[in-house]
This record gives sequence, C-alpha cells and structure tokens, in this order.
Amino acid sequence: MKIAIPMNEKTLNSSVSAHFGRAPYYLIYDTETKESVFIDNSASASRGGAGIKAAQVILDQQANALITPRLGDNAADVLEAANIEIYKSIEGSAEDNINALLDKKLARLSEIHPGLHDHKNR
Repeated sequence: MKIAIPMNEKTLNSSVSAHFGRAPYYLIYDTETKESVFIDNSASASRGGAGIKAAQVILDQQANALITPRLGDNAADVLEAANIEIYKSIEGSAEDNINALLDKKLARLSEIHPGLHDHKNR
C-alpha cells in the first residue's frame, strides 16, 4: 500500500502539514518496500484550485491512502472517486501517523470542509 501525507519538511520526523492543498511537500510511503519519497507540491503556489491539483499529484503517485488533518470538498471528491482511503492525522510525526494507520488506530476523516477559496484575500 502507498500512503500519502502532506508535509512541511522532507523528513519522517516532521509533523504533518495542516494544509493539504498548500503543503510544500507530500510524503509517499510504500508499506511493502518501506521506501519514503518526498514530492514537491507544484500546486502550493496556485492562485486557485490547489486542493484539486494536489489531489491529482496524489493520484499520479498511485497512493491508496491519504493521511491529513483536513481536506476541502473538491479535493475529497477527486480522491474518493479514485477510491483513495482518507484518514485523519494525529499529533506527531509522519512516522507516528504511518504506524498508527498500520496499527488500525487512525479514524477515517469525516469532516470535509468547503474549499478555502480566494486565498489572495486572506
């Protein structure tokens, strides 16, 4: 299984980014090979639609699951249409979240919010 996590830094010890679409990086962790790959988020600087563009990055990496603290409805629609399982992150590092998912201790993300539009005015 491949797990995607939005990250602030390119290390497993870093905390999970609070923002899915605007995270600087995504960690793609392969549970079979134990390989960690960090992908730059080209959508982070987008004027609009960052969540949808970021969701496409996750799809392109062939992830099976996403761990994130929050997610907009447009990005959730894209990921759910691709049958990607979405989990709510916990406090701690990416490694803590991966272990919690593998131990079946993460809950599904149930609070999908309306997209945060018009970032230039925030």
